[in-house]
Amino acid sequence: MLPECSVDRLAEPASARYIADSSTRDSRAETMRPDTRYARSGDVHIAWQVFGEGDTNLVIVPPFVSHIENFWDQPDCARWLSRLGSFTRVVMFDKRGTGMSDRVADLPGVDQRMDDVRAVMDAAGMDRAALLGISEGGSIASLFAASHPDRCQALVLYGAFARFSSWLPTPEALEAFIGYIHSDWGSGNSLGLFAPSRAGDPLFQAWWGRFERLGASPSAATALMRMNSLIDIAGIVGAIQVPTLVLHRTDDVTISVEGGRFLARHIPQARLIEQPGHDHLPFTGDHVDEFLDAIEAFLTGSVASSMSDRVLATVLFLDIVGATETAARLGDRRWSDLLATHLRDARTELGRLRGREIDTAGDGLFASFDAPARAIRCARALRDSARRLGLATRIGVHTGECEIIGEKLGGIAVHIGARVAAAAQADQILVTGTVRDLVAGSGLRFDDRGTHTLKGVPGEWRLFALESPIHASTPG
Repeated sequence: MLPECSVDRLAEPASARYIADSSTRDSRAETMRPDTRYARSGDVHIAWQVFGEGDTNLVIVPPFVSHIENFWDQPDCARWLSRLGSFTRVVMFDKRGTGMSDRVADLPGVDQRMDDVRAVMDAAGMDRAALLGISEGGSIASLFAASHPDRCQALVLYGAFARFSSWLPTPEALEAFIGYIHSDWGSGNSLGLFAPSRAGDPLFQAWWGRFERLGASPSAATALMRMNSLIDIAGIVGAIQVPTLVLHRTDDVTISVEGGRFLARHIPQARLIEQPGHDHLPFTGDHVDEFLDAIEAFLTGSVASSMSDRVLATVLFLDIVGATETAARLGDRRWSDLLATHLRDARTELGRLRGREIDTAGDGLFASFDAPARAIRCARALRDSARRLGLATRIGVHTGECEIIGEKLGGIAVHIGARVAAAAQADQILVTGTVRDLVAGSGLRFDDRGTHTLKGVPGEWRLFALESPIHASTPG
């Protein structure tokens, strides 16, 4: 039974200290304008800024495209950022492939995008922070919160969604937006789709056109939209264990309010604040100050929570096929030496792909990962290294909420992963539908293996086999 979410409609006025003349607020925003720095995330440089003051750290995970320096050129946006910086220490960044961050040859999967969040937190010296995920950025913020509760102390989702259909509900709607990108990107003519209250403002539209041009090229924007169309994190939001605030305007013209309501219903104990209005941008339209008041109250009054004993993790199980027969054929000593070599190679791959060894009972291996694409790539490497030793393996991969039991992991997700491995054939890597959905856009391809009943696990599970060879991702 999912917990009921609470819905509040704020009626209290904005904080009195921010009801001031616009020249004072513009001056404050200008003096806060920070320097841009770069953090290394693997081989990619991520542009980031830090500003503000307060006991709480806040990381803004940006929407579809962004340009962190251009944000400060729009007075309403600058005031909004300055308000956040009045009660938190804020880090914001441009995702790889957008804004001032490095352009990349291949579209980034969720693994790399979560790595980028971690990289800017490390660069800013933030061990833990609250995350503010805006629009499409809410998906990455949600995954990070579920996967890294040790580093995420609270989650705020503004205009966010679990499924892309909350943004563009049909393939035709997606193609229409891509058509705009091909013909008019950089003109600012899409402003009515994001902030209808400012659609008649020529200065704002000029800034919005520059925002499009600086955020991404038309080809990059198209590729990002096609990747975004694969977003579906609905299966994992129930694993978020940090305090969560969901903010949404009732008539948001970009992201349906049902997207926010879904998140609030399915994230345990999430609080939903829904306000009237049509604008999607958080710094335009109605109730901007009310939303900021809600964020301030939430972060300064409710983030002191104990660390969760549950975490979203991707579990990998590997078994050697025909181990008993092989051991009998080789003899104890040769079999022991072969297993030792296999385990040494496996640990090398786990280290390379940031996996964590949980158990190696018998001839099997149980490992966990903080992101699913790395788990699958490790599974492929483990299979191939075992083949070179003359061993056949069966591997299962699943992403779900796990219990933290000392240095171990437990819970139903672990049982599912083990049962998926048991259902695999020799040299086959099987994954659940949850994993397949989370790695969409990563270049990993799968064959549908139909529905299966997993021993001891309720319901039927749709399983997918990793294709071999893996085909490279083609942007756009």
